[in-house]
Amino acid sequence: MTYKGAPEEHSAGGVVLKDGQVCVIVPKKKTANGKSALALPKGHLDPGETALEAATREVREETGLVCELVRDLGEVTYWYRREAKSIHKSVVFFEFRQVGGDFSDHDDEVDSAEWMPVDDALEALTFEGERDMLRLAVGS
Repeated sequence: MTYKGAPEEHSAGGVVLKDGQVCVIVPKKKTANGKSALALPKGHLDPGETALEAATREVREETGLVCELVRDLGEVTYWYRREAKSIHKSVVFFEFRQVGGDFSDHDDEVDSAEWMPVDDALEALTFEGERDMLRLAVGS
């Protein structure tokens, strides 16, 4: 549900799986309560970009991994507040597999990128919508 005139944001991200593990990041930007988040790589769409193009780019930038599409997973939507405004956000997620790159080449928007066992990530990811996307990707 959206409200007429409410600001909207659109992002895209990826669930990168390898050998029972998932790629997770710790963004430099803190959560609303000032804590670090454990998250999946994601970010805003640049002008003219499709969700898949944005997800592929964001995974590359935030993790250092070069990945290829496995499949579309779906969309997470939620509301958050910034500067006393309610903002409706949607994030489209895709499942990816690594075909190159490494974590040493991630950008400065993240403190770290690493592999984490899927079961651990299902407990540790900060945002429920991202845990839902991981569950979809691994079929649990």
